[in-house]
Formats: sequence, C-alpha cells, structure tokens
Amino acid sequence: MKFYKTIDFYITRKFLGTFFYAIGLILSIAIVFDISENLDEFISKDIPLSDIIFDYYLNFIPYFANLFSPLFTFIAVIYFTSKMAYNTEIIAILSSGVSYARLMRPYLVSALIIAVFSFVLGNYIIPPANSTMINFREKYIRTRQINTERNIHRQIEPGLYIYMQSFNSNNVGYHFTLEHFEEAQLKEKLTAQNIRWDEESGKWIINSYWKRIIHDDYEELTNGYRMDTTLNMSPKDFTQLRNEMETFITPNLIKEIDLMKMRGVNYVEWVIEKHKRLAGPFSAFILTLIGAGLASRKIKGGLGLHLGLGLLLSFSYILFMQISTVFAVSGNTPPFVAVWIPNLVFALIALFVYRWAAR
Repeated sequence: MKFYKTIDFYITRKFLGTFFYAIGLILSIAIVFDISENLDEFISKDIPLSDIIFDYYLNFIPYFANLFSPLFTFIAVIYFTSKMAYNTEIIAILSSGVSYARLMRPYLVSALIIAVFSFVLGNYIIPPANSTMINFREKYIRTRQINTERNIHRQIEPGLYIYMQSFNSNNVGYHFTLEHFEEAQLKEKLTAQNIRWDEESGKWIINSYWKRIIHDDYEELTNGYRMDTTLNMSPKDFTQLRNEMETFITPNLIKEIDLMKMRGVNYVEWVIEKHKRLAGPFSAFILTLIGAGLASRKIKGGLGLHLGLGLLLSFSYILFMQISTVFAVSGNTPPFVAVWIPNLVFALIALFVYRWAAR
C-alpha cells in the first residue's frame, strides 16, 4: 500500500497552495502599507533604492511570513476543507472506506512542511535578516534605542564579582566595586568613584579608588587616583539594544543565555525568545487539526461561519500567547511554562475537535 496516494497529493496541493497564496497576499498588502508609511522618509533622506529593496524589504518578507504563519495555516485549512465539505468531497472520501485518521495524513504532512518552513525561518533566517533591517533603520530612519542598567551585579569570571550603581551611554559606571573570592572567602576588594571604558586602549580606567587585600593575619589597604586595567567585561555587557535577542540565530542565542546566567544578568526575555522559536512551529499541527475538524462537517452558515470560527480561535491563540509571555517577563511564570502552555491548552482543544469530527 502506498503511503501517499493521489488524494493525499490533492489535499496537500490544496493546503499548501492556499497557505502560500494567502501569505503572499498579506505580505503584498503589508509591503504596500509599509511603503506608504515610510515613503516620506525614503524620499527626504535620499535612501538608495537598492538599499530599500535588498537591505529592508528583502529582510522584511521572512519576518512577516513567519509572524502570520499560524494565522494563515488555520485560515488555509478552514477555507479549502470547508469548500471540499460543501462539494461533498469529504463525504465521498470517507464513504470509500478511508478512516478520518487516514484522511488526516496529508493534513499532518502539510503541517510538517509548514512547521519546518517556520522553524528554519525563525531560528536561522530571520535573525540575520532582522539585524540587517535594524541596521538599515538605524542608518537611515531613526537611532536604535539603548537601554542602560542600574544597580548592576555581575560575575565576570569565576570568583570575580563587580557592582555598579549605574552605567550610562557614555560608557561610565558610578560607585564601582570589584570583589575577588576564593573558596567563598573574600580576598580582595576594590571600590572606586567611577570606572570608564577607554575605546582607544581597550582598557578600563578606574578613578579615585581604594583597594583592600586580605591576608591570613593582616589586611593591606592602598589607594590611588587612576588605574588602567583589563577586565573580562565590555560596555555592551551593561547596555542592551532594544530587541537585540531577535538578531541572534538560535545556537548563538543559547550561548548568550548561558553567558548571561554566569554573569547574573536578567535573561528572562532571551529565554522567552528561545522557547517561542521552538514552540511556534508546533502550532502548525495543532491549528491544522482544529481547522480540519471544524471544517470537515457541513454546518449551517457555511464557509463564512467556518472562517469566523477559525479567526476567533486563531486570535484567541495569539492573544493567549501574548498574555502568558507578559506573565513570564514580569517573573510570575517560568518562561518555559508561559510559552508552551498555549500550545498545551490548544492541543487539548485539538484532541477534542478531532474526536468530535471522527465520530
């Protein structure tokens, strides 16, 4: 028995054709709206057409394609399955002895193709595309927002900790402390009025400092007005560009999270980004099962009601994802739970709809 028959190719062609047509249509509309919004900027700043096309819009497309992927997966399934149901094609297939579970095979294969498409985009293509697009905006349209920190505690090396009351965009940190521990015992402590990064020498300049060295039976105290030194840290460790995590491909994102954990940096948003990239592709399977289950039966209201239900559930899924993410950022929910719980809830809904449709 063939794994994939003519009817399977027919359903797959319908599914993927509708999906990519819908994505292409919404991308065309999104590009037109974006051009109308930014046209004055493009003209007034005399931005080269090649930069607009290749640095901006060519990188704009994969981002929005992936953003709308869950919504249009659902709409595509609802649309073509509902048309098949009202043309009695679904009834004919099931009447020929094909089980509902077997009918779902081409749907799930199509969902797998979309999931792989979404995974590759989200984890490996969109991050460098985002970086290019952000650099374009920063170069021609507006300066990128930089977030600086206060009350900074970091472990810059094993046993070596720093503290700064604040660090500003001029690469100056105030009320600086450097502590060296060995086997949980404080061995050295340096306090300074401020610390400044010198771009030319690639060193830190510590101003107005006191240094305390603790020996077994006595302490040594020294002070000075200036010290040039190298430390395993750089200004970018204390400033964060807005949405910077969106420019890292996933392997590099994971490495950055591990580094942030070691240094004691708040990395919650980065972990959320990692889990969103992994959880997102699974929505293709969940929404496909729900959409196929709802649309495979004739109901009063026809295609319009099917599409209405589809849009309601799609937006409910997206809203649920956003709300749970907010809880994770605020620290009320672990990032893994916050990102995956919408998939879990809608997977249960998909199971219910599947059993209802298979009766």
